[in-house]
Amino acid sequence: METLIDLLPILMFVALIPLLFSGFPVAFVLGGVGLTFWLIAVGVGIENPNSFFLVISRIFGGVVNKLVLVAIPMFIFMGTMLEKSGVARDLLNTLQIITRRIPGGLALSVTMLGVILAATTGIIGASVVMMTLLALPVMLERGYDTPLATGTIAASGTLGILLPPSIMLVVMADLLSTSAGTLFLAAIGPGMFLVVLYLLYILITTWRNPDRAPALEKSTNSSETISIKLILKSFLPPLVLIILVLGSIFGGIATPTEASGVGAFGALVLAAANRKLSFKTLSNVVEQSALTTTMLFGLFVGATAFSYVFALLGGHDIILEVISATGAGPWGVLIVLMLAVFLLGFFFDWIEITLIILPVFAPVIAALDFGSHVDNPGLMIAWFATLMAVNLQTSFLTPPFGFALFYMKGAAPKSVKLKDIYKGIIPFVLLQILCLGILMAWPKLALWLPAYMGH
Repeated sequence: METLIDLLPILMFVALIPLLFSGFPVAFVLGGVGLTFWLIAVGVGIENPNSFFLVISRIFGGVVNKLVLVAIPMFIFMGTMLEKSGVARDLLNTLQIITRRIPGGLALSVTMLGVILAATTGIIGASVVMMTLLALPVMLERGYDTPLATGTIAASGTLGILLPPSIMLVVMADLLSTSAGTLFLAAIGPGMFLVVLYLLYILITTWRNPDRAPALEKSTNSSETISIKLILKSFLPPLVLIILVLGSIFGGIATPTEASGVGAFGALVLAAANRKLSFKTLSNVVEQSALTTTMLFGLFVGATAFSYVFALLGGHDIILEVISATGAGPWGVLIVLMLAVFLLGFFFDWIEITLIILPVFAPVIAALDFGSHVDNPGLMIAWFATLMAVNLQTSFLTPPFGFALFYMKGAAPKSVKLKDIYKGIIPFVLLQILCLGILMAWPKLALWLPAYMGH
């Protein structure tokens, strides 16, 4: 019996894994496993029945009463409204004109558009579908290699999960009890480094094989001329929105919650300015935002119950004992954890992985000593969160359940096969792994900006 009691935390994970593959809603799986093992603990006499109310209070204190989580529905609303406003279409048209003479210019334009959409919307589904509808037909018409075109769009569309104001970083900040602004700052360096890797890959690929992404030799449209007015009209609205949202957070003027409200209002203004705001559009956006928010908060409740029961049963102590017995050391633990997160990304969404892994392993990572490698111990959790964020970006691209792949397939022309999409994302997933390795070896890539800003 004593052995069974000691193994209860491990048995929680053993029970969880097959149930996650069952197709049953993940929120109910997490909460149900947590509740079941709490009942077992009460039944064998190692937990007081009154501890049930501790779980309830943890859910209310960890989810319901956290003001920072109000930012999530606001950012979702902002991204969904911007999808309807026509901002992305204007941006892509302008970028196409600027880069039309460069081999791979359209692929470079799509990557830069992905950066701008990431900083204004952060909604992966909206970004991937929007760019697929806007850019993919044009790229195929110009003779682009299908895997290169699909890989570029899918990878660029997922930048919103890493670059602020990322919903994932807001969730991580809450789970790690740290500042969302600090995580936003920490993600900028790795995010922009990843963008540079994307651009270099496209440039080198098209330089070595121009036939994969031919330049537009001769403009077929006399109206394709660059002007200051065109650039300002396309870039100024999203730039102002980015400054209002991120500038207010980084400058200490507003919290992420307050800045999310500013962003939602700014998205409404942009939609109205582009004459895209109507009652039908507003109703659609509110409905989509509410459904997405409900799904996320259901997962929060289930994951909070699971992680708290795991802690009550001594799960964290068992993990530390196993680490100590194996002699793996801090780096061995971190590498195994990153590998596990990468492999989980083949089967699960980022929110599921985050809510399972972070509450369980963040205290373990915080207890490890990486010595002088992380020269600012106060920011070690920010480094770990950024490693997780870069790693989790791959979960949108890795088959069989990469959500970005299915978003793209649903919006792409029928001539685009799923195997073309799978083939196209391979180089970009390898670039993400390279970025993760560099970030592990060089933490300052993430930590210099928070340290400089005094976070």
